[in-house]
Amino acid sequence: MTGRVFLSAPDVSDLEASWVLAALRSGWAAPAGPDVDTFECEIAARLGAGHAVALSSGTAALHLALLGLGITRGHVVIVPTLTFAATANAVVYTGATPYFVDCDPATGNVDPALLETVLRKLRHAKKAVIPVDMFGRCADYTTLMPMCEAYGAPIVEDAAEALGSLHHGRAAGTFGAAAALSFNGNKIMTTSGGGMLLTGDRALADRVRYLATQARQPVAHYEHTDIGYNYRLSNLLAALGRAQLRRLDDMIERRRRLRERYEKLFASVDGVTLLGADDPEANCWLTTIVVDPGRTGWAARALAVHLEKRNIETRPLWKPMHRQPVFAGAEATVTGAADRLFDWGLALPSGSALDEPARERVFAAINDFLDGRSR
Repeated sequence: MTGRVFLSAPDVSDLEASWVLAALRSGWAAPAGPDVDTFECEIAARLGAGHAVALSSGTAALHLALLGLGITRGHVVIVPTLTFAATANAVVYTGATPYFVDCDPATGNVDPALLETVLRKLRHAKKAVIPVDMFGRCADYTTLMPMCEAYGAPIVEDAAEALGSLHHGRAAGTFGAAAALSFNGNKIMTTSGGGMLLTGDRALADRVRYLATQARQPVAHYEHTDIGYNYRLSNLLAALGRAQLRRLDDMIERRRRLRERYEKLFASVDGVTLLGADDPEANCWLTTIVVDPGRTGWAARALAVHLEKRNIETRPLWKPMHRQPVFAGAEATVTGAADRLFDWGLALPSGSALDEPARERVFAAINDFLDGRSR
């Protein structure tokens, strides 16, 4: 056994090292600088977004998007229950109340029919919706956009996992009033830590940029009329992101090829499906399987234990927000779909940094597990 195989490790090269060193030598080792400005322009141009604001995290982007839209105490924000906690946490930061909605069991994304039921229930409430592009597959914006508009609920797209994905040819991160990207270390591309807010609304972008820089007034001394936040991305990390962006297409292609290998491996295993794998426009950030133990005779957790013994990282799917102790008592409309995905799902090593020996270790270990169950 060699080193650990990670779920989605950062994929960096000599190109990134050279760009970060150049930024350091330029004297712009600060949370501002030319690489930040250029990174924003490059991301906006790549995705076809009107405006981009580079921030310290995807969570910060969600938080400021909601604030910029006037979401505050007394508002309700509808959030998929199957998501990472940051989506719901950002709602709480504003003083608004999260309301959790279950997912489509075939994709993991918010269930549009169920969402409409909740929008109808909250018809007279001040509200917004945060769809999540789960594991890199865009939510069904063809349905969601007109629906939310009809009920007066602005959309903030949580595209943290979906950079490079498309929905009917339109880029993830360009749906709704605003969107959030994440450049965390495990994402499709990374700035170590970092994120980006995208919007077609210049006034919203200006407001977010102002709030992200401590809401400082444009005067010589420090003057503040609003509560601000220290949320801007550093120039050094922006340089890393600019280099990563040049490699993005290749990194996505390697993840897609890896998913194809998983599809072939599990194609003949009755009771195992790949979540949302029928979307050719997804970036394949994480390949996740769903195991029906009644048909396979084994549970996803058994495979996880088997791989962990071989120093291969896996992870259960997100524990639903309506089951999290911190959100006990929050309103939710659920069908049990997210609960089943949590109980039956498993994310497998999916990173573009996986070299051939690591990939073969993973597939050999899974084959050993399947062979052992078939005897």
